Amino acid sequence: MSLRTVLLTGGGLAALLASTAVAVTIGPADISTGDVWASVAAHLGFGESTLAPLRDGIVWNLRMPRTLLAAVCGAGLAVCGAVMQSLLRNPLADPFVLGVSSGASTGAVAVVVLGVGGGALSLSAGAFLGALLSFALVLLLSHTLGGSTDRVVLSGVAAMQLFSALTSFVVLTSADAETTRGVLFWLLGSLTGADWGQVTLCAVVLAAVLAVCLGHSRTLDAFAFGDEAAAGLGVHVARTRLVLLCATALLTAALVSCAGAIGFVGLVLPHATRALTGAGHARLLPVTALTGAVFLVWVDTLARTVLDPQEVPVGVVTSLIGVPAFVAVLYRGRSRT
Repeated sequence: MSLRTVLLTGGGLAALLASTAVAVTIGPADISTGDVWASVAAHLGFGESTLAPLRDGIVWNLRMPRTLLAAVCGAGLAVCGAVMQSLLRNPLADPFVLGVSSGASTGAVAVVVLGVGGGALSLSAGAFLGALLSFALVLLLSHTLGGSTDRVVLSGVAAMQLFSALTSFVVLTSADAETTRGVLFWLLGSLTGADWGQVTLCAVVLAAVLAVCLGHSRTLDAFAFGDEAAAGLGVHVARTRLVLLCATALLTAALVSCAGAIGFVGLVLPHATRALTGAGHARLLPVTALTGAVFLVWVDTLARTVLDPQEVPVGVVTSLIGVPAFVAVLYRGRSRT
């Protein structure tokens, strides 16, 4: 590992720890960083908390899981975007190119509006199952069409349009105004109601998928030269693509089921990080994960405080920030060429 990679990774970890500690203190209740560390230390078994039960509950049960879920979602979406862009050789690819978010939306709406599952399924469970169904459809379509990268992308577009239409149809024909508003807020991305169970689930899936992707980092480097070049280097192209597509789809499904569709994180941040690390995935993936985590922690903090007491969906804020950032990346790439 090069010195540059060590410095970038260490700096990213330090920025993430500092961002988490500070973000938890921001909100209507006056919480200091000392309160945060005292609460965390007490719950991890290092002494007893000196905070009042109400303040301790705000830190440990409300703000900390939400902030950590934001970090995990930001890291996961950024990693999925970096992998998808290299795997499909498409700079516009993002975690949702496989139609996973649209399928999750349909699954969530089916549970909340239509009552599918008879109360046995939660919104998150319905979203997860819908995401997997959409991905299975994309795999089936792309396989029957030849399995090339462009067929995968086109199959994802088809699935995205299909499930988006189904979601709109269900909401328009079956939902009342209050349900529609709640569903729309979730569809735009929301970390409201985050709990430790969601943090644990998403963190475990992120760790597993990141390990798989790092294990294939040299293979991802080979894909940058095309399928034929990768095959010439000894890569089993079809099998490797399937493994990585399944891994990123699983992570995206888990994140979307807990936080809704948060756009532009997986599209913009990989491009921005490549300017720092270069194209090598052994360096790119961990730094991209840390960049995504820090970014979404602060975006979520902004989303829940900028119009206090009203909350803005996280996906709206990421889009407002992401569009000009993406345009800047495009202009930078143009100036280099």
